[in-house]
Amino acid sequence: NVQNYFRSPYRWIIIDKNNSASDIIPQALTNVNILIDGEVLLVRNTNQLYLVYKFNPISNWTIEPFNIMNDKNNLQISNQFVDSVASRRINLKGNEIKICYVLTDDDSINHLTDKVKDYVDTITKVNFPTTNHLLDFLNAQRKYYFANTWGYRVNGTWNGMTGYLVRREVDIGGSPMFFTSERVPFVDYIASPTPTLSKFVFQQPKLSYENNLFLLSFRTSVWYSIIALIFLVFLVLLVVTIWEWKKKLQNDCSIGVLRANIADVVILMFGAACQQGSPVELKGVLGRVVMLILFLTLMFLYTSYSANIVALLQSSSTQIKTLEDLLNSRLKLGVHDTVFNKYYFTTATEPIRKAIYEKKIAPPGAVPRFMSMEEGIKKMGKGLFAFHMEIGVGYKFVGKYFKEGEKCGLREIQYLQVMDPYLAVQKDTPYKEMFKIGLKRIQEHGLQNRENRFLYEKRPKCSGSESNFVSVSMVDCYPALLVLSYGTIFALVILAFESLWFHRHNIRNKIRCFLHEYKDRYH
Repeated sequence: NVQNYFRSPYRWIIIDKNNSASDIIPQALTNVNILIDGEVLLVRNTNQLYLVYKFNPISNWTIEPFNIMNDKNNLQISNQFVDSVASRRINLKGNEIKICYVLTDDDSINHLTDKVKDYVDTITKVNFPTTNHLLDFLNAQRKYYFANTWGYRVNGTWNGMTGYLVRREVDIGGSPMFFTSERVPFVDYIASPTPTLSKFVFQQPKLSYENNLFLLSFRTSVWYSIIALIFLVFLVLLVVTIWEWKKKLQNDCSIGVLRANIADVVILMFGAACQQGSPVELKGVLGRVVMLILFLTLMFLYTSYSANIVALLQSSSTQIKTLEDLLNSRLKLGVHDTVFNKYYFTTATEPIRKAIYEKKIAPPGAVPRFMSMEEGIKKMGKGLFAFHMEIGVGYKFVGKYFKEGEKCGLREIQYLQVMDPYLAVQKDTPYKEMFKIGLKRIQEHGLQNRENRFLYEKRPKCSGSESNFVSVSMVDCYPALLVLSYGTIFALVILAFESLWFHRHNIRNKIRCFLHEYKDRYH
């Protein structure tokens, strides 16, 4: 009895030789716990066989006649015993089942069925109707318990709903919880009624936040080809310019003629690349043909380059695919303020996950970024923000606050290393198989799916019917502004050197003139 040998999977045949007793249950079995999952066959005489059990240790005995006598007065097993024990005893006949739910908000107890604030304690509100369907299916009375957490091990003891199950104060946990190795030795998991996960969800940032658009317009091989082409045209133009000057096709004093030196040719080509033209040109036929080819080629390159820049400005980056990418990105992070999120984020030991919490969620000297669902979704809509949330609930807010075009760029990254949440029961509870049968029936009949559809939203589809206006930010123009800044600084430095050189040259000339005058006067 102490070792639960009268429980499943053991089967017993007990022969009672005291046939004169009026009670079917022998005195020796009075204090034995033969519970509802046990198979104990009591034999009183040759034609009296009974299966006996209790619904719970303090309930009365339930007696099932095991045999019937056929027409030939032979012993025959009743047809009802073809089914399994759990199927035969599925009717608990009004016996009480204790069930515990997790409510993190005190007001949720008033809104378990009316769909008010369905984004708070959603996992409990989804499963409250279905677990009650289960108890109706089992024909059981119910007694509710409520906890404010799913239960974690603190100082060697379990708190919350897991604590109720470990102490055997309740029979089943009505709020699904994560399947973790710490809980497996203390509770049994029976079914996953609500497939929902918590993930980081964010809008992919602009391409310019991860790359230099001015270099990304062409592939590396194309850039090398362009450089080679420009260098080739430079050499041809320089050779033609030198040849024309040697042939003396124009006077040396002609205005607007390209001079045969490298600096002038480079400035001409730079102006052509920027579509700015040039104040000088070649006068010969060959020179004009080369310049025509130069301007035509660079015009096509400039047009292609500009078109690619415009396309890239409207593109999103696809480089953030893993937690490490998320850690090294410019995105800010936030987490939905729930009990399990706080527990798993603060106790993370894997290096990347731990670094995300310490650097992005709760950096030193800052308040940890745990926030409400609504606040997190609104920040996510503004961009450059990743929000860790229960996606089935969060997508309802996405549908509320996001424009149609903004739904296309949503990305998800898994953080929690857990499976879908499962319903848990007492370890080795006698009702385990009955709970499984009832929950399977509920799922097969669509009752669980109905509740899931009421409170959980699937990922919004991207219709693409609405095009968003994309504004150009300072980040997009940062490389160009950087070139302008460095160019301005370089020009000012050159100006300073030229001024110093000019003043130095003037001073030297004045000194030279003074010395000449001095020599002429005194010699």
